[in-house]
Amino acid sequence: MELFEAVWAYAVPFIVVITVIVFFHELGHYLFARFNGVRVEVFSIGFGRELFGWTDSHGTRWKVALLPLGGYVKMFGQSDVGPDGDGSEAWTEQQKAEAFPNKTVMQRFWVVLGGPLANFILAIVLFAGVFAFVGKSETLPEASVVLEDSAAERAGIQAGDMIVAIDGQTIERFDDLQYLISTRPGVPLRVEILRDGETQMLDVVPDAVIEVDDLGNEREVGRLGISTTSVIYERVPIGEALWGGVEETLRWVTRIFDFLGQVITGNQSSQDLAGPLGIAQMSGTVAEYGVANLVMFMAILSVNLGLINLFPIPMLDGGHLLFYIIEAVRGRPLSERAQEYGFMVGIGLVGALFLFVTFNDLTRFGLVDYLARLVS
Repeated sequence: MELFEAVWAYAVPFIVVITVIVFFHELGHYLFARFNGVRVEVFSIGFGRELFGWTDSHGTRWKVALLPLGGYVKMFGQSDVGPDGDGSEAWTEQQKAEAFPNKTVMQRFWVVLGGPLANFILAIVLFAGVFAFVGKSETLPEASVVLEDSAAERAGIQAGDMIVAIDGQTIERFDDLQYLISTRPGVPLRVEILRDGETQMLDVVPDAVIEVDDLGNEREVGRLGISTTSVIYERVPIGEALWGGVEETLRWVTRIFDFLGQVITGNQSSQDLAGPLGIAQMSGTVAEYGVANLVMFMAILSVNLGLINLFPIPMLDGGHLLFYIIEAVRGRPLSERAQEYGFMVGIGLVGALFLFVTFNDLTRFGLVDYLARLVS
C-alpha cells in the first residue's frame, strides 16, 4: 500500500508533467517540419520499446514508448545517407522533396527552433490560464513586518517601506525580492526603498541561514527578515492574462540565467541542480497543493526545457542551430568530421550533466550516504 501511495504521489504527477512538456516540444518540431514540407516518420513520447501507437494518413507513426524521460521526432532523411550520391540516388523525386537534409538552411533552422518555441508558447498559455481562471497573485514588495535583529532592521529598513530595487534591479513583487535575497546569502547589496513618498538608498547584507528541505537536506540561503501583508489576488481578463503569461515567462528566463550565473560564480551551490528524480519529487510535492500549482510548476519546467535546449551544445537543439548559423555564414556546412566531433563533445557534456544531476538527486534521497555506510 505504501509503495502504491508513493507511486501515485510522485510518479503519476511526474509522468503527467513530463509527458505534456515533451509532447509540446516535439509537436513544435513536427508542425514546423510539416509546414516546410518535411515528412515525419516517427513521433515518439518516451524512449525504448513501443507500448502502443498508430500510423496516420501521412505515414507518421505516433507512439508512446516505455521510458517516459523524453521523446523525439524522426524526419525522413535524418538517418539516411546524405543527398549527394552516397545512397540517396535511390530516392524518388518526391522523397528528395520531403527529405529533411534537402531543405534550405533556414527551413532546417526553423524546424529545429520549433521545439523550444513550442515550450515557451506552452508556458505562456499555462501561466495565462491560471491567471485568467484561477487568479493572479500580486504580492507587493512591502516590508509590512520587520523582524528584530534581522538584516533588514540592521540596515535601517522600517515597517511600511516599499522595496523598489536591489543593486539596480527593479523589484515588482515580493517573490522577486525573496528569490534575489535567497540566492545571495552574506552578499552586500544596495537596496532602494520608498518611504513616505521619497526614495532612499540603504546597504544590506542578507543573513546566511541554513534551510532544511522536506528530505532533510541542508543548504545556505539569504534572509532579509521581513514579511508582507500587501497582497492583491484576482482573476484577470484573458488579454491581460496572456500578457501576464509573457511577462511571467520572461521573468523565469531571467531567473534561470541569474541562477546559472550564481552557480558559475560559486554564489549558489551546484547541488541545487535537479535531475529526473528531483523533478519527480518536486512534482509530487507541488501536486499536493492543487492543480493550479502543478500547472504553474509545469509552465516553469517548460521554460527550463525551452531555454536549456537553446544552449549551443551539440546534441541539443541549440547545437544544431549553431551549425546552421555557421552554414549560413560560410555558404556551406561544416565537414562531417567536424560535426561528428562536435556531437561527440555534446554527448559527453550532456551525459556528464545527467550523471551529475542524478547524483544530486540520489544524495537528496540519502542513497549516496546509505551506500557509503555499506562499504565503510
